[in-house]
Amino acid sequence: MTHALRLYEPGAPDVMKWEEVDVGKPSKGELRLRHTAVGLNYIDTYHRSGLYPLALPAILGLEAAGVIEEMGPGVGGFKVGDRVAYGTGPAGAYSEARIIPASQVVKIGRGISDEVAAAIMLKGMTVEYLFCRTYPLRKGQTILFHAAAGGVGLIACQWAKHLGCTVIGTVGSSEKAELARQHGCAHTILYREENIVDRVMEITKGKGVPIVYDSVGKDTFLQSIECLHRRGVLVSFGQASGAIPDVNLQVFAPKSLYLTRPMLFGYTATREELELSAKRLFGVIQKGIVKVRIGQRYPLKEAVGAHQDLEARKLTGSTVFIP
Repeated sequence: MTHALRLYEPGAPDVMKWEEVDVGKPSKGELRLRHTAVGLNYIDTYHRSGLYPLALPAILGLEAAGVIEEMGPGVGGFKVGDRVAYGTGPAGAYSEARIIPASQVVKIGRGISDEVAAAIMLKGMTVEYLFCRTYPLRKGQTILFHAAAGGVGLIACQWAKHLGCTVIGTVGSSEKAELARQHGCAHTILYREENIVDRVMEITKGKGVPIVYDSVGKDTFLQSIECLHRRGVLVSFGQASGAIPDVNLQVFAPKSLYLTRPMLFGYTATREELELSAKRLFGVIQKGIVKVRIGQRYPLKEAVGAHQDLEARKLTGSTVFIP
């Protein structure tokens, strides 16, 4: 029998329950996948807590890799036994097997393992749209990237360096600072010990940066604004420290700043966009431009402990569950 972590009510990590589920057969346009690796992402905690509500009962998880076991009518471009991955849901990845629309999965690129695929799809495609489409980076720019030692951050540091940019990254410890530097971060700021704005201005000789990528939210929002130079852009793409309070737009006026709140799903809404993003991501992995650090592996049934560690900021790099 197939098992999954099911959620009946929002709350702390222990609301997830490991239990038997009936997967069923794929309908038109669907695939049945047997998962080989599942990715952990901060958005999973938003779904679990109810910050981003799901219809209950629910199975969490937007990212995984697996093997096609069965195809429903009308599915083209795949065959049983293909290795595939997805990173935009729908939710349901915290399971040994599942049904998913064929339109949401892509074949895993040559030379990329299932664990790496499960670790990069959501996080790596996030970096792709941030750097290539939300605000296309240009050689010679200096950027500020919060949480530089996290799963998204380590991919971002390497990708930005490849694009010829200098990365200033915020981190929570000296160990995380070293890890970020090993992955291409030129300057690290220990946010618990140093003033982020002062350090950014010191590094940029008082100019500030043209772009800040902020997935932390409440704790860094106002500091991010102060780090920008005239007509700079704040890309707020997450809220790990909590929701951003109501914003007075006047704070953007003195320097004529821009603010955007993008999400991956807005950049992979069509099949063409999804395939483009995955192609770019697999390309930088295959060329060795981006090397994926899987910092932690947990059995899938121990996802409760993984969520506790994630929210305590104990994790580095990417984390995968093994079904």
